[in-house]
Amino acid sequence: MIIEENVPLADKNWFRTGGPARYFAQPTNADEFKEALIFAKDNNLKLVVLGLGANVLISDEGIDGLVIRPAMKEISLVKENAADGFVKAGAGVTIHQLIEWCLDHSLVGLEEFSAIPGTVGGSVYNNLHYFDYSLSDFVVGGEIIHKDTYKIETVDKEWFGFGYDQSRLHDHSYFLLSATFRVKKGDDLAVAFARGRRAEITRHRIKRYPMAYTCGCFFRNFKPDEVKLEINGKKAVWVGYYLDKLGYKGTLCVNDACISSQHANMIVHTGKATSADIVELARKMQEGVKKEFGVVPQPECLLLGFKEFPLIQ
Repeated sequence: MIIEENVPLADKNWFRTGGPARYFAQPTNADEFKEALIFAKDNNLKLVVLGLGANVLISDEGIDGLVIRPAMKEISLVKENAADGFVKAGAGVTIHQLIEWCLDHSLVGLEEFSAIPGTVGGSVYNNLHYFDYSLSDFVVGGEIIHKDTYKIETVDKEWFGFGYDQSRLHDHSYFLLSATFRVKKGDDLAVAFARGRRAEITRHRIKRYPMAYTCGCFFRNFKPDEVKLEINGKKAVWVGYYLDKLGYKGTLCVNDACISSQHANMIVHTGKATSADIVELARKMQEGVKKEFGVVPQPECLLLGFKEFPLIQ
């Protein structure tokens, strides 16, 4: 495995902004991942694991440490019973690749996440979700490695402590090497239906959301105890609702960083924006919601490489 120096990251994240990584590695197996961890420890480097970069904003100064981009891309059927198949996928496999592999092998269920960018590693880390489904509905276990001891363990679903946009991996003591998913076996009709659903979900997402130069929803939804406003007897937790009420959709910009005309909680890079422009725009969004509604949105997008947290807390 090669440890590269001063590697640009702007082409490795969906915002297409940000500076370089001081060091960069793409391990293709567990041993190489371990080598990268040892290198970071021996050189007292901060560690950042990056998948497709679909849910991150990287500082214009870059990341002063080692960025690991997992390249473990094997997929296999490790077990099956009369109704289910258990599919193991490396952390570097994209969700698109995993869905396609499953459909090609008559396994259905994961098509619910069609057209969502991300790798298995990043998606398990943040418990990928879309409407009624979370990735934790399918995860049955995984292989993890400890950042200091380099011990590799096989753990079950409960170990991950999944929640909304949450898993135990957020404490950065362990990193995912692979995950195993339980999916349904399907006959020809079920697979055809799943492919049709995949196409419809993709069409829906393209119509509803920007599909490039964004990190998706920039702010997480509020927790019920964070807001007072209720709509039809339910707490209004949707950040996009508040931003819509302010009229920001498709209108508020800082240079070439603009709020999408498709979704009020999505920032898009429309030309030559910097990460600083995106941060300034995000702060304006926070300030507007705070002034009008008395609550402050907090980022779902991961902020990497910033010396200090750049938003309002």
